[in-house]
Amino acid sequence: MPTAGDIIVESLVAQGVDRVFCVPGESYLGLLDALHGRADIDTVVCRHESGAGFMALADARLTGRIGVACVSRGPGASNAAIAVHTAEQDGVPFILLVGQVAARDVRRTAFQEIDYGQMFGAIAKWTAEVTDPDRMAETMLRAIQVATSGQPGPVVIAVPEDVLTAETRLAPAPRQAAVKAAPDPEDLATLRRWLAEARRPLVIAGANFDRPGGREALRDFVDQWEVPAVVSFRNQDLMDNAHRLYAGDMGLANPPAQMALLRETDLLIVLGARLTDITTQGYTFPELVRPGMRLVHIYPDQAVIGTHFAADLAMACGAQSALAALGTPAAAVAEVRDHGWLTRLKTEQQAIATPRRLTVDDGVPFEDVVALIGRHLPENAIVTLDAGTFAAPAYRIIPFRPPQRLLAPISGAMGFGVPAAVAAALREPSRPVICMVGDGGFLMTGSELAVAIERRLPLKVIVSENRIYGSIRIHQERDYPGRVSGTGFANPDFELIGRAFGFSVTRIRSTGELAGLPAILARPGPEFVVVDTSVKAILPKPALAHRAAE
Repeated sequence: MPTAGDIIVESLVAQGVDRVFCVPGESYLGLLDALHGRADIDTVVCRHESGAGFMALADARLTGRIGVACVSRGPGASNAAIAVHTAEQDGVPFILLVGQVAARDVRRTAFQEIDYGQMFGAIAKWTAEVTDPDRMAETMLRAIQVATSGQPGPVVIAVPEDVLTAETRLAPAPRQAAVKAAPDPEDLATLRRWLAEARRPLVIAGANFDRPGGREALRDFVDQWEVPAVVSFRNQDLMDNAHRLYAGDMGLANPPAQMALLRETDLLIVLGARLTDITTQGYTFPELVRPGMRLVHIYPDQAVIGTHFAADLAMACGAQSALAALGTPAAAVAEVRDHGWLTRLKTEQQAIATPRRLTVDDGVPFEDVVALIGRHLPENAIVTLDAGTFAAPAYRIIPFRPPQRLLAPISGAMGFGVPAAVAAALREPSRPVICMVGDGGFLMTGSELAVAIERRLPLKVIVSENRIYGSIRIHQERDYPGRVSGTGFANPDFELIGRAFGFSVTRIRSTGELAGLPAILARPGPEFVVVDTSVKAILPKPALAHRAAE
């Protein structure tokens, strides 16, 4: 008879999962044994549980399937908590499998024991602890359903080490049918009428389009209905940024001139996005709680509709299914639109995307690096970004165009960039993968480059080295000018680190040396580029004035 560990593996395979990421632990050796010798599921051994979790999330975003990470109890699960939080914030289907203490010791404060229901209860969609091997198939069925339905997210399953090896009489969970909801015909008729009447309709497009056919559905909709679109936070790859109806993204702090234009909309359609604090610019766009324009919110999870803003039309269904049912206009709508407004939206977006000319004397403005990469980005490239100020220009000035992909932590979690790049190269070995990461983020999870050595992955890694936690330093200089504390650090020799991981290494010390970067990124093997990055280029003006006075 199969063991509970076998049931886990067979259930994942039935669901189309062909890769799991892990840091081994004695508390789930039974699961590792169930994975032994399998040709249909690849076990990727990582160096830290946060890296394993981030890899699983990146893989899920590229495949549309559930990302899976396996970790040991206590410390292992604690290290993986960042991935659970990121999956919840980013809306990514994720299952974290945790080896638990032996069943006889559960809730006895045994060595490394944690109650995972309490630990993850506020950030996981569901947590389960399986103490009966005959409940394993049922638990996996529910875990798959919960992780993938509505707003996708994380599920945590803890299984005691002796339960994993116990036999069960039940069969594994079969492939789970996706839960689908259809829009109401009357709501569709109302939306069609409003779209036909609106002078200045606007779409906020979100990550629900990040699936097969989603980008094409969004492009066809904006073209057919003559509706400009902004994308939600860090989803720039959903739409061709050069498209005449692409109006930018909802970032951490959009320029006042752009927000003034967006507020002129008379019909705001939120398609596949959540109205979070960032998407709404601190809950100011639209207005709380009764927006000044008609508001339509379409999202597959009704729990996130109407939580802050009163919607005039609410559809709890997938964005793609809603657009497919909506169809094309019955008559030409272009003549109804305010074309002057459309032009101003695009002009403002292009102005925001224009690289700045920065003159500094303390290194290379990383914006210059990003602009150069953007101009030479291969048409099928995957760009992975870590969290940090170094990445801000990438969201603003790289002209993403499908099928190019952007993998960045919507949660703002540092340490995401390198593991995401490794997972992307594993999943898409024929596509160029470029990772940009700050020195702080690299020192958190850069050791996952060991997987790149093992799997012979030709990653291109660009490290921005300025020896500060840049985002935090900016806030510190604004709020406590001239009182720097706790935001600087010392670095090891990154060139030696790159070579130790088997990469060809280049250091860029000045703007004049940037000209060789495109050729470096075009080389076939792994490349590791360290950029001496300017601090002055990112500090707020008051801080620079204070330093000059000193």
